[in-house]
Amino acid sequence: MSADTPAEAAPEPSSNGSDPRGAESRGAAPVVDGAKLVRERRLNNAKKNWALFRSDIPAMVGAVVLLFFVIIAVAAPLIAPESLLDVTKQLDVPRYAPPSLEHPLGTDDLGREMWVRILWGARVSILVGVAATVMSMVIGTIMGLAAGHFTGLFGGIIMRIVDFFIVLPSLLLAIVLSSVLERGVFTIVVAIGLTSWASTARIVRSQTLSVESRLYIERARILGAGHRHILFRHLLPSVMPLVLANTTLTVGGAIIAESTLSFLGLGDTSKESWGTILKNSMDVSAATSGYWWYVLTPGIAILLVVLAFTMVGRALEAIINPALRSR
Repeated sequence: MSADTPAEAAPEPSSNGSDPRGAESRGAAPVVDGAKLVRERRLNNAKKNWALFRSDIPAMVGAVVLLFFVIIAVAAPLIAPESLLDVTKQLDVPRYAPPSLEHPLGTDDLGREMWVRILWGARVSILVGVAATVMSMVIGTIMGLAAGHFTGLFGGIIMRIVDFFIVLPSLLLAIVLSSVLERGVFTIVVAIGLTSWASTARIVRSQTLSVESRLYIERARILGAGHRHILFRHLLPSVMPLVLANTTLTVGGAIIAESTLSFLGLGDTSKESWGTILKNSMDVSAATSGYWWYVLTPGIAILLVVLAFTMVGRALEAIINPALRSR
């Protein structure tokens, strides 16, 4: 065959695929960055949820109130030194002074400023409420996932445990634990956390059963996914939004429980809390003696924080469940 034959003159195709026009000529699809798409989708969802939350006026008011109390709780040592709580340094301050310009929220039976006690009490009350709620959410989420995912004898045993804690009055059990254990802030956190997780477990279980019926869970099982993979890669991310929304609703109840235990004298008397202030006012019969500011001030603080957590929680719940937005 001659040298100018077309078969010999034609260039041979590159074996290493280095032809820059090769991919285009073959019509290959462009490479898609899946991780980038997931990040963009999550960012867009976060922006949309923030816009929905911002449009909810009660939720924004609740968020501002919570931010205010958190700031004063953190900055309490800077705003009001702890020496202002020392009764030996308040000998010249009048007892039971009503609210005035000199004493904005009045004074107590030992001459301490009520606004100082409210500031320092916010540290313990909010800390106990949040810590006990986190502990309750962790236990409730684990038990709810296990009860919804596992079937048979193991799942039945878990549900009987959940039912036992639901039937048993949580406040009564918290009182018993606070009486048996050494008194302190940690004891109150443990007592509330160990007695208030059952309702969360029921909610998580119902959501887990709903997710378990979806096709991608069945597909994961067919492909050989084990319990650990399904629980932590599929079920937990699906129930976490509901858990977070329920957390904000539970903090208010935990703060009330802490105030109740402190009011009953089961808290740490060496630490200031709103429940301790209410107990002190009861000890001196402030309500019947006309010292209304002694009772009203901590009561309003508890009411505002609990109401703020409730409004924020309702807004988050409506964002997660769009069916609630029209109600």
